[in-house]
Amino acid sequence: MDRRLLDILVCPLCKGKLTYNKKAAELICPIDRIAFPIRDDIPVMLEEEARKLAADEEISSEAGS
Repeated sequence: MDRRLLDILVCPLCKGKLTYNKKAAELICPIDRIAFPIRDDIPVMLEEEARKLAADEEISSEAGS
């Protein structure tokens, strides 16, 4: 994930900062507790494509971009 792209992308719902999870290939909004998939190096920032995080699912970012 390009660091410059990550710096400008925000959650389309709350406009909050996103966290990159390299292992899961997702961008996570900790405020809304949803994860947007990254497919073929392209973030899919559509609400209907996002998955809701489980209540006990930890929000953490993986190092590396």
